[in-house]
Amino acid sequence: MGAASVSGSGETHNDGAGWSEDWQQRLSQIDSLMRDMSTQSDPQLMVKQYGQRMRSLYRNDGIVSLSKRGLDTPKFRITRFSGWSEDIDPWKQPHKLPVLDRGILGELLYAGKPLLINDLRVDETDPCVMYLRGFGSMLAIPHYEAGEALNMVCVLRREKHAFETSKVPELVWLSSLFGRATSNLVLSKKLAESNEALDREMRAVADIQRALLPVKLPSVPGLDLATHYQTSKNAGGDYYDFFELDRGRIGMLIADVSGHGTPAAVLMAIMHAIAHVAPTDRQAPGKFLSAVNRELSTRYALSTSGGMMFVTAFYAVYDPKARTLEYSSAGHNPPRLRVGFATGETSGPVLSVEGAQGVPLGILEDAEYTSASLKIDPGDALILYTDGITETFSPTREMFGTDRLDEIIARPHEDAAALLTTLLDELGAFAHNAPAADDRTVIVATAS
Repeated sequence: MGAASVSGSGETHNDGAGWSEDWQQRLSQIDSLMRDMSTQSDPQLMVKQYGQRMRSLYRNDGIVSLSKRGLDTPKFRITRFSGWSEDIDPWKQPHKLPVLDRGILGELLYAGKPLLINDLRVDETDPCVMYLRGFGSMLAIPHYEAGEALNMVCVLRREKHAFETSKVPELVWLSSLFGRATSNLVLSKKLAESNEALDREMRAVADIQRALLPVKLPSVPGLDLATHYQTSKNAGGDYYDFFELDRGRIGMLIADVSGHGTPAAVLMAIMHAIAHVAPTDRQAPGKFLSAVNRELSTRYALSTSGGMMFVTAFYAVYDPKARTLEYSSAGHNPPRLRVGFATGETSGPVLSVEGAQGVPLGILEDAEYTSASLKIDPGDALILYTDGITETFSPTREMFGTDRLDEIIARPHEDAAALLTTLLDELGAFAHNAPAADDRTVIVATAS
């Protein structure tokens, strides 16, 4: 160690001034300290509070803290010193902290072990002398991270042999535990800040995503429309759209990207771009899905670290003059068709629209999709939905399912909006209004 004299006598000294004879009083003080520390969210304030309390419990005349975090050997940084008049926050103001590359303090830090120096003597040429001048005893306590002493606290007293050696292990223990608590608080704060930044980005993504959805519903003679769109997170993978076609026809698209969050939202935006910009035939549902699938499969690698991504979709073209619905499905949930009311009180059956089924988009590059058609008569109701509706669970893990969906659809409703409201109310009640675990999208179309 060179400039320092280390006592190895192991003598026990009575330090009545530093230790309370009343253990219950000291226990009460420590308990109060732990309670106060648990309320702190700022590591700088917690360190100051800890230092003040420890000085009242154990007489310390000074303290100097060191760190080699982020520095090359043998450099180290003085992070705290009781002799400074300025209160420097080492986490926010590291540029104000002195960096040294030699001296007794650096030797102690890089040695990485607790050490008691009972007869402290430092040469005036040592760059650390300004922090140790006037002190006769020092207890160096390393703070470990992943087994390495990245930080160290040096507790100083003016007298030589001032530390009661039998109490040294307890001081080292308390200081090390506090070091871990401080480190955890710093990490927690950084994590909270990172999560807040990520949440801001996700909200921005969600705003952009919602801007891709239709601004208003199209006006279709003899057809009343209502829609609902809800993501399980800020951004999601559900998508719906309408396309105004020739001869007064309307195209209706609903899609569900596998997965959740940002990856699904990005693929949803790609799907939107393909549907609106790529050369696709929106007049014929089967040709439309075939073209979208080719674009997705050839231009985009639909895979992430979590595995293969794909898109289920249902696209239909409604002709209000002929009252026909031509459609094609790419592995999507079959829509529900309620046959019109035979009387004012009773409806016909609720059918599952299962024709023209193909594989989800983005799986097979050469997949081709067919079309099927059905008649839409006055009083009929068509419901397009994503699986976030039927796969909603109750608190007892019972699934909502298509039977409940069909039972709601079979009831008489004033219009599409009323049917949709009833469905969402009962879905919420079934799940006890728990947050959605999956994205939920519904298009309701009732014919008059």
